[in-house]
Amino acid sequence: MPYTIEGATGPWEVVIGLEVHAQIISEAKLFSGAATAFGAEPNTQVSFIDAGFPGMLPVPNRECIAQAVRTGLGLNAEINLVSRFDRKNYFYADLPSGYQITQFAYPIVGRGAVTIELADGTTREIGITRLHVEQDAGKSLHDQDPALSYIDLNRAGVALMEIVSEPDMRCPEEAGAYLTKLRAILRYLGTCDGNMDEGSLRADVNVSVRKPGENFRTRCEIKNVNSIRFAMQAIEYEAKRQVRVWEAGDEVRQETRLYEPARGITRSMRGKEDAHDYRYFPDPDLLPLELDAAWVEQLRESLPELPDARRARFIAQYGIPAYDAAVLVADKSVADFYEAVAAGHDGRLAANYITGDLFAALNRTGRGIETTPVSITALRELLALLKNATINGRIAKDVFEQMVETGEMPSAIVDRLGLRQITDTAAIDAAVASVLAANPDKLAEYRAGKEKLFAFFVGQVMKAMQGRGNPALVNEALQKAL
Repeated sequence: MPYTIEGATGPWEVVIGLEVHAQIISEAKLFSGAATAFGAEPNTQVSFIDAGFPGMLPVPNRECIAQAVRTGLGLNAEINLVSRFDRKNYFYADLPSGYQITQFAYPIVGRGAVTIELADGTTREIGITRLHVEQDAGKSLHDQDPALSYIDLNRAGVALMEIVSEPDMRCPEEAGAYLTKLRAILRYLGTCDGNMDEGSLRADVNVSVRKPGENFRTRCEIKNVNSIRFAMQAIEYEAKRQVRVWEAGDEVRQETRLYEPARGITRSMRGKEDAHDYRYFPDPDLLPLELDAAWVEQLRESLPELPDARRARFIAQYGIPAYDAAVLVADKSVADFYEAVAAGHDGRLAANYITGDLFAALNRTGRGIETTPVSITALRELLALLKNATINGRIAKDVFEQMVETGEMPSAIVDRLGLRQITDTAAIDAAVASVLAANPDKLAEYRAGKEKLFAFFVGQVMKAMQGRGNPALVNEALQKAL
C-alpha cells in the first residue's frame, strides 16, 4: 500500500529528495594545508586561505578529489573527467571570503543510483543526480556569551561532498533507508566517517506534496538535519503541514526551514534562494579540474567490497538468511566482527548470536561493536564449546550472559560454575528413570496415545540434570525407556 497522507480532500502523495553533505576524510582541507581533526581548540586549524586573507591562492587537495571519485564509483555513477569550481556568493559571518568555492554547472560526479532495502523485504532504486565537491563554512557559536556570538573557523575550508538525490522517495521510511545505505557505502569506502552527531554527515531534506498523478508542487527545504530519525520525523511533520496549507486554500512558499526535535516541528528560517541569487561564476583562481582516465580506473580497481556485494557473499558463503545478511553488512565494523567470528564455525549460529544476544547486550549497556564486552576470540570459543558438545544450547545462553557481565572467557565460566554437559549415558538413564517414576499418571497418558507429553518428559529430565544433559542423548534415552 503506497504511503499517503489523508487530508480533507482525499489522499496526498509525499515527494522527497535529499541533499547530503558528507565531510571528506583527509588530513588537510580542500584548498589549504590546515588540519581537519575534529574537536581541536577553536581557531587553531586555520590557514590564511581559510581566513579569507587577500591574495591567498587555493590549491586543490589531490586526496580530496580522489575521495570524491571513489565515492562516485561506489554509487555506480558517471565520473566526469572535466569539472569546474565556481564561486557561490553570499554573506555570512563564518564565511570570511564572502563566497564559497563549490561546483555548480560542471560537477565531478554525474548520475548514479543507490538500491535501498525496506522493512517488508522489497527494494527500490533511488537516483543520484550529482555529487559535487565544495568547501565547508566555519561555525557560529551562540552559547558562549549572553550577548555575543563567536566564530570558529576550524571547519572553514574542510572538503565536503554534496550528494544530491533525485526526488524519488515517497515516504519517511524510504528516506531513512536511503540515508542508512548511503552512510554505509561512505564508511565502507572510507571517504566519510558518517558521524552525524559530529556534523560530518548532514542532510538537507526537500519535501513537497501533491495529489496522485499531479506534477510536482512547491517544495520546502529542511536544513542541516543531523540524525536519520530526525529526518524521518521532519518529513512526516512537514508533509502534513503542507497538506493543511494547500487544503486551507493557501499556497506553500518555497523556503528554508529548521526542524526542532524537542517540539517535533519544522519552522521557517528564511526564504529559499534560487541559483541566480548566488551569482555563480567560474573561480578565477582555479583551472578546470581534468582527471586522467587511467587514474580513475586505478581508483575503481582499488575499491573495497561494498555492502550489496558483501551481503550477497554472506548469503552464499555462510548460508544465512537475506535479512540477517542485510543487518550484518549495514555497519562495516559489525560485518568485519561477524566474518572474524564465523570463520571455521557455523555461520548461521554465529549470525544468531551476534544479531540476537550480542546486539541485545550492546543495546542494554549502551555500547557499540567497537567496545563490545564480548570479544571475537571469546565468541569463537563459545561456538567451539557448542560444536564439541562441551555445553548445550541452553547452557550457552547462560554462559554468554556471564561473558557480558564479567568479560571472562567462556571455558573459564564453564569450569568455574561446573556447567560441562553430561554425556554419561548411565547418569542420563538414571535421571530418565527417576522422572518416569515420579510421574506415573503422565506416563500412563503417554502410553495411552498422548504423544505430545514427550516434550514434558524432556523438560523434566533436563530440569533434573540442571540443564546439563546432552539433549540428543536425553531424547534417545527417553524414547528407549518409553
